[in-house]
Amino acid sequence: MVVYGMDFTSAPKRSKPITRACCRMDAGRLLVENFEDLTSFDAFEQTLRQPGPWVAGIDFPFGQSRKFVTNMRWPLSWDGYVGVVAGMPRDQFVRTLEAYKANRPKGDKEHRRVTDAEAGSISPQKLYGVPVGKMFFEGAPRLLRSPASIVPVRPLAEDRIVVEAYPALVARRWTQGKGYKNDTKAKQSEEHRAARQRIVEGLGSSELRTSHGFALAVSDRDRAQVIDDPTGDQLDALLCAVQAGWCWLKRGEGYGIPKEVDLLEGWIVDPALVRP
Repeated sequence: MVVYGMDFTSAPKRSKPITRACCRMDAGRLLVENFEDLTSFDAFEQTLRQPGPWVAGIDFPFGQSRKFVTNMRWPLSWDGYVGVVAGMPRDQFVRTLEAYKANRPKGDKEHRRVTDAEAGSISPQKLYGVPVGKMFFEGAPRLLRSPASIVPVRPLAEDRIVVEAYPALVARRWTQGKGYKNDTKAKQSEEHRAARQRIVEGLGSSELRTSHGFALAVSDRDRAQVIDDPTGDQLDALLCAVQAGWCWLKRGEGYGIPKEVDLLEGWIVDPALVRP
């Protein structure tokens, strides 16, 4: 099975592309074949139209919280409210989110989905710092327009499957929540590099087979390249592929997603979020 992991950005360009890890699941191993830079949204959309079968884990929030969608009086379906967002220019979307927050009390301005609370990720309304709100704006409508099955919010009888990934969930197994990357050159450190090395070593250990059900096979060249990338984009793409690979192995069990998942919000796929 072809497995992709994508580290998404809300403004892809040559200096900060969407990074795709291209892998293959074979005989209990996830084989890393190469990394690709997608420098435009056109290139990203082309990947979603590539013939299957494949499964891709992409690092951005596919949905918004039920509370926010309800308060906005948007349609109470993923297709419906993402369609509303798709009809907005980006600056209108930003103004909409800012206006929503303006008169709300502190602590009730940016809402998290159920999966965000369980994964420790930030609200998909967040526009600054890590601008996942802008990533949602750019990514979700493109998923809506794609022919792929978007699990669990828009499942189709398709052999092209997209799931929401969150690489920090995998990385935390070996970093204990400490940083391992930074886009700002002045803030990149040897401590970050050492953390990336611990993550890569962890991915190559028996612990991955225990947690995710397969081993990782990566060349020495790609391993060094991932460790030496101070932005962490290649590592994040690889971690997304790990989550997508696990999801594929769990396809007979609802892709590892809880049966009671809120289809308005979506779900991040990772064994750490499996409920008993």
